[in-house]
Parts: sequence; structure tokens; C-alpha cells
Amino acid sequence: MQNRSLSFWLFLTPVILGLGIVVVIPFFYGLFYSFTDWNGITATAFIGFENYINLFQESEFVDSIWFTVKFALITVILLNVMGLGLALLVTRNIKSSSLLRTVFFMPNLIGGLILGFIWQFIFISVFGDIAGITGIEGFDGWLSTTNTGFWGLVILTAWQMAGYIMIIYIAYLENIPKELIEAAKIDGASSFQRFKNITFPLVAPAFTVSMFLTLSMAFKIYDQNLSLTNGGPFNSTQMVAMEIVRTAFSDNDMAYAQAKAVIFFLIVAVIALTQVYYNKKREVEM
Repeated sequence: MQNRSLSFWLFLTPVILGLGIVVVIPFFYGLFYSFTDWNGITATAFIGFENYINLFQESEFVDSIWFTVKFALITVILLNVMGLGLALLVTRNIKSSSLLRTVFFMPNLIGGLILGFIWQFIFISVFGDIAGITGIEGFDGWLSTTNTGFWGLVILTAWQMAGYIMIIYIAYLENIPKELIEAAKIDGASSFQRFKNITFPLVAPAFTVSMFLTLSMAFKIYDQNLSLTNGGPFNSTQMVAMEIVRTAFSDNDMAYAQAKAVIFFLIVAVIALTQVYYNKKREVEM
């Protein structure tokens, strides 16, 4: 660090300042306010851990955490399986691979709110018409129950993010030495054996990156949740981010919402860092 040139620090200074002003300083301010009765303008009393004690006794917040954890678990697995599968498909020697890459990635360019409204129309109107024509009751009443609302969010997120995760896996797949694949073919290895013993270990770093991104994204999702289900029915599909926003801006309880945000940050940080540590360890073992 001492040998860095002056130009290095000049270029780095705006980034450090931006990070400090936008992230670090607000974080510590928020941490302080979570121990007060802050109303968004002033804090008149220091109340200690009262907000933290109350939030663990609030069933709605605890339910939103469990709902978010379940959503994150399913979404992380599904997105990585789909992303790797799509990457394997478009890296094959087929003429339409470039077109397929574009098509699979395009949903990621659409805003979350717009996607939510598009899929809301599909789940309610299109599925309702299908139910009316075919008589299949499973298509009727989507988003009207907790279970269908949950899977609606999973489907929307998978459709939006699979192409983005695909790009990460493509970058690692295309860096695999072709000589290894050719040697394995000559030795008589099947497609599954080549994938298991060559492809999978060499793309292990991609799993670390992709799982971290999908995990953090799944926990922080808000706009899709807002536009697709708005937390309904009866807040049963309300994720943690939405619950915190409603506490702050609907209930006007800023300090309490900040305490929830701190706990939420700790949960996401612990899970994400544990995942990165475990995956890095697996990379070494492979």
C-alpha cells in the first residue's frame, strides 16, 4: 500500500468518498438511531434495546423473515441450476447461440415493477382464461393464496435473473481449456463424466460468485414483491424489505424500522459470508 503512486489514490478517492457518504456514514447513523425513539426528524430519548426486543416479539416481522428465507433457498437453487443449464446450452456449437444468449438475458433488462405487473396480468388474467377454457382449477385464483403467491414470486425472479446468472457461468465455461475436453473424449469419457470431472470443478468459482449474488438479491427483493402481490393476501407473502418499508413509511415508526433493518443486515451478512467461506473451501478441495 505504501508503494502506491499518487495517481492511484487520486483516482480512488472519489470512490472512497462516495462509499463513505452513501454507505458507511448512513449505516452508523442508522445503527445509532435504532437505539432511540427517532421519528425521522428528531430523536428525543435513548431507549436502548427496546426496539430490538419488540421486533422479535412481533409475529408479522418473524413471519416475513421465514417467508424470505424459504424464498431465498428455493430461488438460489433454481437460479443456479437454470443459469448453468442455459450456459451449457448456449456454449454448444449451435448456430443460434448468440441469439439465445440475447433472448435469455433480455428479461434482466426489464425493471422489477414492470415485470411484477406483467406477471400479475399473466397469473390472474391469462391463467384465469386457461382455467375457464380447460376447466383445470389449478390455474384459477393464482396470487390469491400464500402458496401460489410464493411460487409466483419464485417464477418471476427465476425468469428475470436466470439469464444474468447464465452470463457468469458462460464466462467460466469458455475459459475451460478445450484440450482437456478433447483428451477426455479420446479416453472415452461420457458427457456426464466430462461434466462431473472436468467442467464442474473448473466452474466452481462461478458457483461462489453466482450463489453470493442470487442469495443477496433474493433477500433484498422489494419491487417485484410490491407489484406482484403487494404482500397479500393478509401480508402472508410480505418479504422483509417490504415489511421494513411499511413500518417506516406507513406506520411512521422510523427507529423501529431501523432496528429491523439492522437485524436484517446481520442475517444477510452472516448467511452470505458463510456461503462464500464454504464455497471457497470447496473450490480448494476440488
